[in-house]
Amino acid sequence: MAQGNVMTQAAFDKKKAELEELKTTGRDQIAERIKEARSFGDLSENSEYDEALNDQAKLEAKINQLEDDLKDVQILDESAINTEVVHFGSKVKILDEEYEEVEEYKILGESQANPDEGIISDQSAVGKALMGHKAGDVVDVALPNGATITFKILEISK
Repeated sequence: MAQGNVMTQAAFDKKKAELEELKTTGRDQIAERIKEARSFGDLSENSEYDEALNDQAKLEAKINQLEDDLKDVQILDESAINTEVVHFGSKVKILDEEYEEVEEYKILGESQANPDEGIISDQSAVGKALMGHKAGDVVDVALPNGATITFKILEISK
């Protein structure tokens, strides 16, 4: 199912709200800062003006990124997620066999990945390796640095 840009309804709503905020309030605030900085005079030596223009460029880049994230998006039907095998949208509890640590991840798309919150991409090394496996399976994950880690899948949930 992970073709295109797939995300949960909550993630879609959050990104859409952020986009609207940046397009309205964000742009208005930057325009006001540019206007104010222009009033300080000579633009060639005006660091406030340069900083405001730089912030404007960053804002527009963020807007473009959000628009790309939301383009051709498919909303994940979380009620249809089955818990037999790991797939896009699964929450997976795994045991790192070397360190004997239990970790839990939700597997979503690149635009939603946030490892600090336990969300990994279906395109990451761990995400790809876990896909299609069942609870009880032992999975070797080849990391980009050449190392291999071994996980045992303890549980799959929605």
